[in-house]
Amino acid sequence: MLQSRALVIALILLLSTTLPEVQSKSIFEKDRRDLLAIPETIASYFYEAVNKVSPKVSQFFLDTIQSPTVIAARQRFAKEAAKVSIMFEQLIEKIKNLWYTKVLGY
Repeated sequence: MLQSRALVIALILLLSTTLPEVQSKSIFEKDRRDLLAIPETIASYFYEAVNKVSPKVSQFFLDTIQSPTVIAARQRFAKEAAKVSIMFEQLIEKIKNLWYTKVLGY
């Protein structure tokens, strides 16, 4: 019961904080590293919020994140996110090119 209350409080704290690192740039100006930093930033804020409420739960959270299975999943996610980011950048360039040539007539 105490752990569930601590988790609820941690989630409330997490959701009440803003993420200025995530919202600071336009989507067209984002760097690939910025997009990959979003999950790390969220996990960091979550860990800090949980650590303020219950250090034991935060230690469990830290141990879970450092397990080989989670590390492998994070690496795969980063690899796939990089591929998607490259494809998204190519799509944006094609849209800009289409806009300039067909709509504006440059």
